[in-house]
Formats: sequence, C-alpha cells, structure tokens
Amino acid sequence: MNSLSIKTAFERRLTEYVSCLQPATGRWRMILIVVSVCTATGAWNWLIDPDTQKVSFLSSLWNHPFFTISCVTLIGLFFAGIHKRVVAPSICLLYAVCCYLLLT
Repeated sequence: MNSLSIKTAFERRLTEYVSCLQPATGRWRMILIVVSVCTATGAWNWLIDPDTQKVSFLSSLWNHPFFTISCVTLIGLFFAGIHKRVVAPSICLLYAVCCYLLLT
C-alpha cells in the first residue's frame, strides 16, 4: 500500500470513529450541563437564604432539597465517570490527529 491510500484509510476510519462517538458524547455533555446549572442555581439560593447562617449545616441542606439533590447527583455523576465520557473522545481525537500528522 502506498502512503496516500494509508492516509485515506486512516482519515476514513477517524471520521467514522468521531461520527460514532458524537451522539453519546453530546448526551453526556448535556446531562453534565443541566446538572451543573441546577447545582449552581441551588447553591445561589442556598447562599442568599438568611436562614442558612442561623441553622446548622445539615438543617440548611434539609431546608434546600433542590440544592442537596442536584449536588448529590453531580457528585454521583463524577463518581460514575462522566468526566471520562465527556473528555475521552477529545483526547482520542487529539491522539489520532497527532498520529495522522506523523504519517504525513
């Protein structure tokens, strides 16, 4: 095989790989964005509440269930590896582009 056909095959396979990962990565990114916005909104409401300073930490979390649930969900997503699902395709693509540049 000559160099041009190897590059063409590599390009075709890379395009196929990226198009396969796109929908799943997009879904995970949207989930991460929604949960992050919910957590930030809940945190803002939790911080501006004047009762937060007057009661204990656990009582203030109990008084703000939206923040508590969204924060626990965000932590659970990170323990489940959402950061890998969002970032890994970009790392793989970057590595593939570096390999492609070495072929040229």
